[in-house]
Amino acid sequence: MPEFVIERTMPGAGKLSPAELKAASQTSCAVLRDLGPDIQWVQSYVTDDKIYCIYRAPDPQLIRDHAQQAGFPADQVAAIRTVISPMTAE
Repeated sequence: MPEFVIERTMPGAGKLSPAELKAASQTSCAVLRDLGPDIQWVQSYVTDDKIYCIYRAPDPQLIRDHAQQAGFPADQVAAIRTVISPMTAE
């Protein structure tokens, strides 16, 4: 299934408490359950003012639907074309 990176502008995201992050995660998971098995949340990276999420979905519209239903921004949704790492240099 295609993977996407989602950029969410959320000022102060890096200062969210563990309880606030848990609540956001629970909201996301509840919407994912409602949307069905065609969309999966892989993981997210929280920075000072943004959250970058990795999702699997058949198309970017399903990711936008998830964001809208969960009440999260989805400023950018970009398809991941390939992954590189230090191992790529070998």
